[in-house]
Amino acid sequence: MSDTTQDGALATSKPPSEDAGLSPAELARKYGLSVSGARPTLPQYIRELVDRRHFILAFSRAKLVAQYSEAKLGQIWQVATPLLNALVYYLIFGLILNAGKGIHKDDYIPFLVIGVFVFTFSQSSLMAGVRAIPANIGLVRALHFPRASLPISFSLQQLQQLLFSMIVVFIVVMGFGNYPKLSWLLVIPALVLQFAFNTGLALIFARMGSKTPDLAQLMPFVTRTWMYASGVMFSIGTMLKGKPEWIAELLQWNPAAIYMDLIRYALIDGYGHSNLPPHVWAFAVGWAVVIGFGGFVYFWKAEERYGRG
Repeated sequence: MSDTTQDGALATSKPPSEDAGLSPAELARKYGLSVSGARPTLPQYIRELVDRRHFILAFSRAKLVAQYSEAKLGQIWQVATPLLNALVYYLIFGLILNAGKGIHKDDYIPFLVIGVFVFTFSQSSLMAGVRAIPANIGLVRALHFPRASLPISFSLQQLQQLLFSMIVVFIVVMGFGNYPKLSWLLVIPALVLQFAFNTGLALIFARMGSKTPDLAQLMPFVTRTWMYASGVMFSIGTMLKGKPEWIAELLQWNPAAIYMDLIRYALIDGYGHSNLPPHVWAFAVGWAVVIGFGGFVYFWKAEERYGRG
């Protein structure tokens, strides 16, 4: 009986495993395991985004088409909405409040239309960024992909919408005697820089909005204040004449005002150097680099937390 017990004990005993004394972290390193959904390195994250460039472009196009799919006029509203806003602002600010002081009367309507369309580009990118994660939470939780694809695609959607709308801007500008010339080419670098800035802004607010969905309800008040402080309907320098100089400089150097001024300078003959703040191109590049790259890094830092509740 004792021999059987001894034989049974010998039969069921196993030699101690070489992994027995290792911690979970050491075991993971030994067998090449990694945390599910862990944040990749920044270079790897950029490569993943590049690999998914076709998805980003297709997603932005699909969103653009679907935006007005239920309206009878369809994509015409892309242009009609900012034009109607410009008309309302002209009636209130141009005719009633005489906000066009300091601007030639024939240039005020092009000045206003450019301001409305260019500011709407930044405003819409910001608003789309705030909702990027909450509005697509099912997609975020179901599939593995770099989450930055969403705010980038929404910013790209707004760029496509603006490029379509620029046809109307050119028609309005030419209708008031401003015809194509070499300076019109400055629109290209100005829009590229604004797109970089807008994308960074969308990424920043996408991270903030992912944890605070109610932020989307607050943003219309923020963007409305930003619009009034950016000189969409009036010349900042003229309207603030007699006020402390630092206030005018602060408003003129805000990114929305800078990108609007650059495009106005490019398209309107009577909008010369005197209407631009000093070092305007340096500030345009600075805003694009700081907010664009900084927003990308800020969003990437929280990559593993999106969609986890």
